[in-house]
Amino acid sequence: MSETNQNKEHTEILDLESLLDYQEGSVVSRMLVNKKVGSVTLFSFDKDQGLSEHTAPFDALVYVFNGKAEIIISKKSYILQEGQMITMPANEPHALKALERFKMMLIMVKA
Repeated sequence: MSETNQNKEHTEILDLESLLDYQEGSVVSRMLVNKKVGSVTLFSFDKDQGLSEHTAPFDALVYVFNGKAEIIISKKSYILQEGQMITMPANEPHALKALERFKMMLIMVKA
């Protein structure tokens, strides 16, 4: 009996560090998963780069896998380093700034 892979996800082992390079003076992103229920996006930030304060309608999880960043959620500052993560509640204002070059994975939960 033959089974088709038409509707199956492609599975592979990924090395997060090598999926995204730094660019001088920039923020770079690469979406890995984009589904109705959520998304997974990698970001790299050059030192002193960031995202200005904004809100999102969904809960999110940030995992820092390289470097160091300041993440501000509802006016409270958090310093995160490699291997640490934080949750960002839906509709709460948040911002990010690279204290040094850093890479993060953003997991957005939409359902």
